Amino acid sequence: MSTPSAPAAPSGPPPGVLAGDGAPMTHKQILQAMSGLLLGMFAAMTSSTIVNNALPPIVTALDGTQTGYTWVVVGTLLAMTATTPIWGKLADLFDQKKLVQIALVIFAVGSLGAGLADDMKVLIGARVVQGIGIGGLTALIQVVIASMVPPRERGRYAGYTGSVFAAATVAGPLVGGLLVDTLGWRWCFFAALPLAVIALVLIQGTLHLAPRPKKKVTIDYLGSFLLMAGVSLLLVWVSLAGNQFDWASNTSYLLAAGSIVVLLLAVLVEAKFAVDPVLPLRLFADRTTVLATFASVAVGIAMFGSSVYLSQYFQLSRGMTPTKAGLMSICMVGGTLVSSMVSGKLITTTGKWKRFLVLGGVVMTAGMALLATIDRETPLAVVGLYMLLLGLGVGLLMQNLVLAVQNVTPFKDMGAASALVAFFRSIGGSAGVAALGAVLAHQVSDAVAEGMAKLGLDAAASEGSSHSVPNLSELPGPVRLVFENAYGDAVSHVFLFSVPFAVIGFVLVLFIKEVPLRTTVKRADELKKPDAAPVELKKSDAAPVEG
Repeated sequence: MSTPSAPAAPSGPPPGVLAGDGAPMTHKQILQAMSGLLLGMFAAMTSSTIVNNALPPIVTALDGTQTGYTWVVVGTLLAMTATTPIWGKLADLFDQKKLVQIALVIFAVGSLGAGLADDMKVLIGARVVQGIGIGGLTALIQVVIASMVPPRERGRYAGYTGSVFAAATVAGPLVGGLLVDTLGWRWCFFAALPLAVIALVLIQGTLHLAPRPKKKVTIDYLGSFLLMAGVSLLLVWVSLAGNQFDWASNTSYLLAAGSIVVLLLAVLVEAKFAVDPVLPLRLFADRTTVLATFASVAVGIAMFGSSVYLSQYFQLSRGMTPTKAGLMSICMVGGTLVSSMVSGKLITTTGKWKRFLVLGGVVMTAGMALLATIDRETPLAVVGLYMLLLGLGVGLLMQNLVLAVQNVTPFKDMGAASALVAFFRSIGGSAGVAALGAVLAHQVSDAVAEGMAKLGLDAAASEGSSHSVPNLSELPGPVRLVFENAYGDAVSHVFLFSVPFAVIGFVLVLFIKEVPLRTTVKRADELKKPDAAPVELKKSDAAPVEG
């Protein structure tokens, strides 16, 4: 794609950025406005990571199975994935501040319900409600920041976002482990409530965006329903196939065909009938958006899959407590923290961003490939080094893929475009956790049955236990060793299956063309026609540079 020469940047504040008194926002005011947003993000991210190390004792306490273990995670990811594009589109139509607050309230209600759950079904249902709120926060916070800060300066603030993400990922497993070991697993969900309340108060007092121009709003109900239904069917199929039914079975074929048909209907509605589509297909006319969006799938698999199943590896294969397993997560999160902050500052200084995506693809793929070699006897220092590499790669890719897309997107489509990247990252995480969970369950089942047979025990009787998450402290030594070896080997297979997706993500990043970061929130064509309808992206007008 060609990049036309840019007109000089207009004087005055970035469009749409106002303080409470109508004056342009200063750096201090932007940080104040971001405080509530980042705390909301911290609460949402912590709600996921705080549960990871608590899942084995939670599932054991509620008499759950490996399938239930997976669905406690997948339920949240599924709801987050299916609703993210809808939240993003709402951000283009309605008051973004109110939408963030609504998402926080939904998240808090889900957290309360999960903490009060007395069986696996109630817990999974409450996690779905949590996921709806998290989907809103994931999409909306990126949109609000994009409304306040132009792409050329956004790397500076992306460092803060990356730091909060890393801090949540570090604090979550540690706090989760401590809560499980002291107060009980229910406090892993109750702990998010005060954070959500404080975030609501901060957002109300510090976030003041310019009012949106009044216009007639048409909500795409049919497109939204079809999109959520299609994605949900797809994720249910990937989650249950190979476990509840065979991949090559009538049930599997029906779910796969049904998801494809519903998603094709969603595309048809968005293209032909929707007045204001929830997922504007014009966004896919830009090469950067397409490549960065699909590359985000690999990031989702790495980010969500590794955090879930490495926790299971440390507790069920290495015999660690939730607290110690949380300490091991520092290796990966430390890499994410360092790479996201350093790359953000360097991008702001140099204006160059593609090199960090390429480096991130290489490092993330290497980290996954090395984690595919671990087993029960791999030295913990070596496992920690591999996790560090994976974290470095994820940190280089996650925020910078969003930045690449926002840089070429018209301001009026910023919500939909930002949500699009988060949507595909969530699809990668949801489908990845579900599919990898099926792989892990199958591997563990076979390994446990084989190990029990070698001990002279009834392999058929062990089949039921192989599908449940064991309490290792209650098992006799030889049987415990069978389970530890089974989980150690199975987790390595999980990462082995993830490597091809990381390679595909790296290849997609290679084909992204670096477009100079614009220095205003709006594109040049929008500055000339501020009230115009969303602009179709073409090769001749993609991402002009202002200034």
